[in-house]
Amino acid sequence: MTIHANLGLAPWDCLGMGVSFHTPLNYGLAMTVMSVVILLIDILMKEKIGFGTIIDALLTGNFIQIFNDMALFPKAENTLTGILVIVAGLALMAVGQYFYMSSAQCCGPRDALLVGLGKRLSKLPIGAVQSILWGIVFLIGWLLGGPIGIGTIVTTFGSGIVMQIIYTLIKFEPRKVEHRNVIETVKFLHG
Repeated sequence: MTIHANLGLAPWDCLGMGVSFHTPLNYGLAMTVMSVVILLIDILMKEKIGFGTIIDALLTGNFIQIFNDMALFPKAENTLTGILVIVAGLALMAVGQYFYMSSAQCCGPRDALLVGLGKRLSKLPIGAVQSILWGIVFLIGWLLGGPIGIGTIVTTFGSGIVMQIIYTLIKFEPRKVEHRNVIETVKFLHG
C-alpha cells in the first residue's frame, strides 16, 4: 500500500530500489539480498533466528515484487489519498507485525534488527527506535538514488508513531517476546 500511495517509497523500499539501481538485481531480489545481509547483522546482535526470520528473508521482497508486477492496487492519484493509503498501510503493517511477532517464531530480519536495537535502546519507546532506524535507512536509500517524496517522509516518521499507538492500544511490547529459534521450534514440535 505504501508503494501504491505514489508519493515516494517507504525507507526500506527506497533502499531496495536504490540497491536495484546499482546492481543487476530487480527490486524483489535486492530486498532478498538485503534481508540476508541484515540477517547476518541480527546474528551478530545475538537475535534468535527462527522459521519466521527465514520465511520473511526469502519471501517478502519477492512477494512484493509479484504484487507490484500484478498491479493489484491502483496508484493513488492525489496527495491526500496517498497519505491516507500510507497511514492505512502502516497500520496494517503494525498489526501484521504484532501477529507474526507474537507467534514467537522470531522476527523477519528487519524487525529483528528493530527489536535488537530496541533492546539496546531500552529507554526509548519501540516506535521511536523504529523512526530512528527508518531515518537511517531513508538516508542510505536516498544516497543510492532511491525514489523519495512526501510519502517517504510520512513513512519514515509516521511508522514509529503508528506502531507505538497500535502497540500501546493492544498492550504489546515486541522486546518482551521470548522467541524460539529453528532448533527450539523443531524440539518443541517433536515433543
